[in-house]
Amino acid sequence: MPADASTVLEISDLEVHYGLRRKRHRALNGVSLSVIPGETLGIIGETGSGKSTLARAVLGLVQPSGGRIIIGGEDVTGYSHRRWRALRRRGVVQYVFQDPLRSLDPDLTIEQSLIEPLLNHGVNWAAAAATVRTYLARVRLEDELLVRLPGELSGGQRQRVAVARALITQPKLIFLDEPVSALDSANRVQVLEILKGLRDAGVAFIYISHDLGSVAGVADRIAVLYQGELVEIGPARTVINSPQHAYTRLLVSSAPTLRSSSADRSERAALRALLHV
Repeated sequence: MPADASTVLEISDLEVHYGLRRKRHRALNGVSLSVIPGETLGIIGETGSGKSTLARAVLGLVQPSGGRIIIGGEDVTGYSHRRWRALRRRGVVQYVFQDPLRSLDPDLTIEQSLIEPLLNHGVNWAAAAATVRTYLARVRLEDELLVRLPGELSGGQRQRVAVARALITQPKLIFLDEPVSALDSANRVQVLEILKGLRDAGVAFIYISHDLGSVAGVADRIAVLYQGELVEIGPARTVINSPQHAYTRLLVSSAPTLRSSSADRSERAALRALLHV
């Protein structure tokens, strides 16, 4: 696959193996996909399907065993630790964790957490402070929260701060790792609405989850990972309404709100038998 600067992310035949010799485990097997600016790609799969490994490989935290990773036209597959540090420092790729307390320093105020990436980019304090307020407004938070510590905010507020922090360096790509699973229903809807609105700025999102329902509400396309392989990918509506792979059909039938309120239990049992799960 040739490098294309108009494509935010291109992954070709990605392989990631863990362990040695007989204990060698293939976490990803020949995964290929691409993401364009302003697109949200949902990645669905059960625990151990390779979702987190895929994210870690794109972020340079796992060394691929084969294939290519291209970010914004730049082949990063063979990057050294030093070059990866420089790429991360530029904020080209960002990550929003399921639990924002993992990414927000509990001893720093919200303003300090948000302003730090800008200061690292050489932005002066006054300009950085103005930018922080702009991005806080984009995630529907008030300036009065800037003096608070993360522990003084609600879960929904912390998650929106984490999204603002990821956006503030104007990245090309943001990974969202189960960004609403720890939130109550009201905050979940609000965060998802914010994420949908942010796509208009041209930022590409990769939304990682095991919850097909939440992904279906925000994703343009859905990719399904099963045992380290990409078994299905396509427009969200097509994947949900006409799933082709047995595992995708099982996911859809297990989420009755997507299809009907009375999912067919016998169909799910047959699909599990087919998948040996």
